[in-house]
Amino acid sequence: MSARDIARIAVFAALTAAMGLVGSITVAGGVPITLQSLGIMLAGAVLGPWRGAASMGLLMLGVAIGLPLLAGGRGGIGVFVSPTAGYLMGYVVAPIVIGLIVGSRPTWWRVALGCLIGGIFAVYLLGIPGQAWLTELSIGETVIISLAFLPGDLTKMVVATLITMGLYRAYPRAFEKEQQRAAAVSH
Repeated sequence: MSARDIARIAVFAALTAAMGLVGSITVAGGVPITLQSLGIMLAGAVLGPWRGAASMGLLMLGVAIGLPLLAGGRGGIGVFVSPTAGYLMGYVVAPIVIGLIVGSRPTWWRVALGCLIGGIFAVYLLGIPGQAWLTELSIGETVIISLAFLPGDLTKMVVATLITMGLYRAYPRAFEKEQQRAAAVSH
């Protein structure tokens, strides 16, 4: 991993943390609606699967050691045993799914699909069971509660697609894999 990759990982972790400064709206079941899931979608779409996951892993490490990096200034190991625990695991998994779908040459439909499957469904797949277990609600009740997240998440999917495609048009080198850059430099 190059210094450039490490810097990009740190930037996306910081960007996602900064998106938590906007605040949050907590819905029934104790899980907040935040702008941070937009950062997760962008990390997967722009950085790719492994660097995107590394950026969210770095964010989760900061949270675990007590830094107030989540919306509402939350941080500390306690958030990993709260109703948000499964969603936080989804923060690391989502960029992998998104990045694998988007690939190194994004198209609007692959970015949108990646954000839908990885940034929404994969996060919900991990988050809903954890929320249900920790709130002692049924899966069905928790799914219904989670529908409150869907309009915002779909909006963030559209915004992530627009930002990613705009960045790709303006700076396609940002999407090259390290091996592609090395091969281009050696020729």
